[in-house]
Amino acid sequence: MDTYGSRSLTVGGIAVYKAAERILEKARKIAAHQLEVGENELSYDGGTFSANGNSLTTKELALQAWTAHNLPDGMEPGLEATYVFDPENFSWPAGTHIAIVEVDTETGAVDLVRYIAVDDVGNVINPNIVDGQIHGGITQGVAQALFEEAVYDEDGNLVTGSMVNYLVPSAAELPSYEVGRTVTPSPTNPLGAKGVGETGTIASTPAVINAIVDALSTRGVTDVEMPATPERVWRAIGEVGT
Repeated sequence: MDTYGSRSLTVGGIAVYKAAERILEKARKIAAHQLEVGENELSYDGGTFSANGNSLTTKELALQAWTAHNLPDGMEPGLEATYVFDPENFSWPAGTHIAIVEVDTETGAVDLVRYIAVDDVGNVINPNIVDGQIHGGITQGVAQALFEEAVYDEDGNLVTGSMVNYLVPSAAELPSYEVGRTVTPSPTNPLGAKGVGETGTIASTPAVINAIVDALSTRGVTDVEMPATPERVWRAIGEVGT
């Protein structure tokens, strides 16, 4: 059912994992048959079944399953499996994001100088993908807080309909993110993984806006409308009479 809700690994990935277990279960039966040992006598490591100094790789077993020249009695040829995973509950990632900003009170310009994110997404299967998801999510959330806005005129016409007047930030507008992790395995799936796709987008927007409001709190500012453009920040300062 698509990839929404940070579900790619925690739903689709678990289905792949469980299907792979079925593949290995069948491969183990073929390996035991061809090596003439009991299934419980086989060891498995890195794609290879071994027993008594002999071994068969999963690649070799896939060919043996396809040719079907020497399979256990009654076994269907081929080495494939299907698994449908319906999770018993959601996964529950958590984290803390901190934004540090500098605000020019004369112009209203906001500079995001540091961003620190520590997330718990359970067991990490691919660190590069996790970091990429967090970096991309933070950027999207920061963009919502500071830059991106759909503006309509009084007749309902979209006036920010191209990249000429709809600002999407690049690396030049953003700092290098400081990313850390804690690991608490999820109890709702066998990999102990949690969703990661939305951690950055959920946390970064309020973190940035809260930082701006905190920076201006001594001037009496309690709220800044998103996106916090220089004009809006400047007007928010002016409206409290400072």
